Amino acid sequence: MKTMLCTAAAIGALSVGAPALAQSAGDWSGAYVGGVAGYGWQAENDDETIAFDTDLDGTYGDTVRTGSGADAFSPGFCDGGTYSPTPGPGCDEEEGGFEFGARAGYDWQFGNVVAGVVGEATRVDVQDNVTAFSTTPAAYTLTRELKGLLAARARVGYAMGDTLPYVTGGYAYGDVDHGFHTTNTANTFTMSEEDDGAHGWQAGAGVERKVTDDLSLGLEYLYTRLDDEGPTVRAAGGPAGGPFTAVSASGTDLQRTQDEFNVHSVRMSATYRF
Repeated sequence: MKTMLCTAAAIGALSVGAPALAQSAGDWSGAYVGGVAGYGWQAENDDETIAFDTDLDGTYGDTVRTGSGADAFSPGFCDGGTYSPTPGPGCDEEEGGFEFGARAGYDWQFGNVVAGVVGEATRVDVQDNVTAFSTTPAAYTLTRELKGLLAARARVGYAMGDTLPYVTGGYAYGDVDHGFHTTNTANTFTMSEEDDGAHGWQAGAGVERKVTDDLSLGLEYLYTRLDDEGPTVRAAGGPAGGPFTAVSASGTDLQRTQDEFNVHSVRMSATYRF
């Protein structure tokens, strides 16, 4: 939150660097290419858990029971990953990462109003993990990592001489890698094959400032929301009558409870206009 507030303050400061009434509109029309570089991190989702389908009917929310009927996952869940079989040591904090990419677009200008479209390809590195703990004890971690983004957005700004504050929003497509690891060595675990692509949207705001007639530098904040259904993991095998095969001899399916993959990004940009 502090990072977002600082970014908003910086964008605002750049935007009011030259009073609007004292500035001509400037020329922001035409085609452009550019690059971006910055940092992205996953939005908080502390309420995420792992859900179970013990009878394999496709409906999640079942309770995995021990032989005595107790909740096999009573130790609970955590937002993050771990290789510890118990929740005591806690889970690793999910990591953000640096991002960089290229963009191209076109703007039309109507007085001070500048409207356009922009396409962008970005390399990112943001992780989102969730872990369940069983009474055995053991840990079960579902992982996902956003590796890249493609975006097509609209952009509308208000030109104040050499400064252009703007808002932007549109479609986003993410390349997401999925994984699973566990400290349970008694059962077998098979992850389903899923499409690594996730569809969603982006929205944000930024400001550009010209340093020459053709070159401008900028600062931008983007929020990305992707719908990532992710894979299921089949827990099977193990001792006869074990918790995972007590209801269905074929096993129990595990799946994370949140499909949304939400990412904050703060980036700097350099743009060359033709």
